Amino acid sequence: MNWIVHKFGGSSLADARAFEHVVGLMTAESGARRQAVVVSAMQGTTDALIDLAERAAGDAADWPEAFEALRSRHLECATMLGLEPEAIEPMAVSFRRLRHLLESFGLLGSVPEEALELVSALGEQWSARLLDGAFRARGQASRFVDAREVIRIRRGELGPIALLDDSRKRLAAITNDAPDRLVVTGFCCRDEQGRIATLGRDGSDFTATILAALLDAGEVQIWTDVDGVLNADPGRVPNAQVIERLSYREAFELAYFGARVLHPQTLSPLLQRDVPVRIRSTRHPDRPGTLIDRAGSGTPPVKGMTAIRDLALVNIEGAGMLGVPGTAERVFATLHRGAISVTMISQGSSEHSICCVVPAVDADRARQLLSEAFAREIDAGQLQAVRQEDRIEVLAAVGDGMAGAPGVAGRLFGALGRAGVNVRAIAQGSSERNISIAVTRDQSERALRALHAAFYLSRHSLSIGVIGPGQVGRALLGQLRDAAPRLAETAGLDLQIRAVANSRAMVLDDAQVSDVAMAGDLSAGEPLDYERLAAHVRAERLPHAVLIDCTASDVPPTRYVEWLEAGIHVITPNKQAGAGDLERYRKLRRLDADGPARWRYEATVGAGLPVVQTLRDLVDSGDRVDSIEGIFSGTLAWLFNRFEPGMTFSGLVREAHDAGYTEPDPADDLSGMDVARKLVILGRELGLPLTLDAIEIDPLLPTADLSGAEAVFDALPEMDEAMSRRLEAARAAGGCLRYTARLASDGSARVGLEQLPGDHPFAHLALTDNVVAFRTRRYCDNPLIVQGPGAGPDVTAAGVFSDLLRIAQSLG
Repeated sequence: MNWIVHKFGGSSLADARAFEHVVGLMTAESGARRQAVVVSAMQGTTDALIDLAERAAGDAADWPEAFEALRSRHLECATMLGLEPEAIEPMAVSFRRLRHLLESFGLLGSVPEEALELVSALGEQWSARLLDGAFRARGQASRFVDAREVIRIRRGELGPIALLDDSRKRLAAITNDAPDRLVVTGFCCRDEQGRIATLGRDGSDFTATILAALLDAGEVQIWTDVDGVLNADPGRVPNAQVIERLSYREAFELAYFGARVLHPQTLSPLLQRDVPVRIRSTRHPDRPGTLIDRAGSGTPPVKGMTAIRDLALVNIEGAGMLGVPGTAERVFATLHRGAISVTMISQGSSEHSICCVVPAVDADRARQLLSEAFAREIDAGQLQAVRQEDRIEVLAAVGDGMAGAPGVAGRLFGALGRAGVNVRAIAQGSSERNISIAVTRDQSERALRALHAAFYLSRHSLSIGVIGPGQVGRALLGQLRDAAPRLAETAGLDLQIRAVANSRAMVLDDAQVSDVAMAGDLSAGEPLDYERLAAHVRAERLPHAVLIDCTASDVPPTRYVEWLEAGIHVITPNKQAGAGDLERYRKLRRLDADGPARWRYEATVGAGLPVVQTLRDLVDSGDRVDSIEGIFSGTLAWLFNRFEPGMTFSGLVREAHDAGYTEPDPADDLSGMDVARKLVILGRELGLPLTLDAIEIDPLLPTADLSGAEAVFDALPEMDEAMSRRLEAARAAGGCLRYTARLASDGSARVGLEQLPGDHPFAHLALTDNVVAFRTRRYCDNPLIVQGPGAGPDVTAAGVFSDLLRIAQSLG
């Protein structure tokens, strides 16, 4: 326990400045414990040495030039570090010997295996000499240790096995009179016969853990260029976070699936002695990094999500396998004889099929070998032909806290289903520490992000496109932009506004569209293409996509079906789909209920008021709705709340349009069609096959075929005198004028201007208030009232935003 082992990788030893930094770190870390510092080769050196050996053996003319570049790099680093001549001389001798060895490779025309292991480990020798010399040059006691003189291994089928007893005796002879700091070469060692050997994958890490076992060290610290072990690949999951603590077994699982964690073989020397390992960052040494020990931590239940790429699925199936002993044995024996590693196995309890996931480079051979092994059964029809599926990745959720915790698998598969990911195969060990799934490559990143967010390891990302940056659209975009930081912090929601489009152009961005585009200026965009727009928003790398239609046009609703079928959620205040073609409406509702995406349209009635949701709650809870009546237009409510004797009705309409209270075409409001559409939407929520032509409409236009703002404003003065008379008559009777809508349970419906008594509930509303009264079996004496602002860009946008948050909540 008097020792602590530090290990520095090649990225931490890239140049003289990096070596200086390591010296500073180790000086700051020195204290009661003695230090054993294990080093890798300078960044890129090992690959350069192997390439150099192969080029020399191939008699390439330029290998001496490459050799000189490598030699100069190291000797110049020694000079910059201020090494004494006696510290540089061993390196110079090593380079002279290397040159002679390379020349011999040229004579042989090949590189003997043992010679290659010798050459490939020279980088660690040079790094250790440099670091040891740097300590000495700064007046700090240090001793260079060649691990080849200490560590002995036995070569096994599963990799090198450290011979600890033999190695410990050799190390004891060094440490008895050693200073408080050793600088040890990583990666290299000798076998039982004393021949040069290396420790293979993560060899320097393995050196560090073997050394910790030999010294009975209190801790191993692995220094890297990241802050610790991340819970996902940051290249695929940008919100990946550092894991604070892992158990050895969790580290094994994550490492197997390619995460940057110590290889299971590397950790094996520490298991019996319970030596903890800490992954730390040379860039941020003040941060705690990741602790790996036996106990680990039960929270969160899933520690990380990781993946193995470049795989293929090989499947053998058929009724002839049912209940026949030895079939699985034949499958795996065949693959074993072919030296094909199986990454994942999946077999149903029916025994009808066995699925193996193998490296993509071995897939063709695996299929061929299995086809030959089962040729008789295939010819007899007992088994089907062996099937191969390429472009497969295996994703794994790893965590000790998954064991015995109900609902983990449910959350995992629910998240994949909501993201529209098809699972090709599943495997879970009885330890419940790992759930593995095979998916196609084109869905892997979406699956990885969806799972990462589902287990609260990162934020839920929503890819959003907004169509129609008019008054409502711009208000919505502003609300989304302003709320995004708060929602990211408090709700784990990552809102990515990646597209804005109008009827002519669109702006697409891989991350977030500009503030200019959010303000409605799409002049820098490209021509509108709905297929390209949808494909961009439905990016394969993002799990969830939303298109928000803020237009009043009947064009975007014609695409809602294909968007929903593609897994794109649709939100809209546009009433064209909800009140339009009945068969299309029914198909949209079926897709909303059973398909991969949701259709939400709360803002089509009452802007930001919960009118549609309230009606749904009444129906879903078993209440019987007898009638719906109310004022459904904030525009018309504003007009008749403001209409006073002496005013002109046409002037009020222009004022409302300028304030953004009307539809872009005020004829939609004044014709009564906007109110009628809302009544159709509510009627259809009741299950009535209501259409617009079934509604009695009393318009506020001189002619029914008017359209366009300017045409309306030109014709509307014709109505001023008649409207003034109706207002005077209502006032004389002590009442008021209100534009109302009424729907009975039998489907009879009417919208129009009414004269109401002064004590009627609809007579006393705020300027733009909508009010909806539901009379039901439960609310028969006093109707259920929903009332509040029902017009204006901000409140309509807020209603759309609420639908977006409901969808986000449904996604987990």
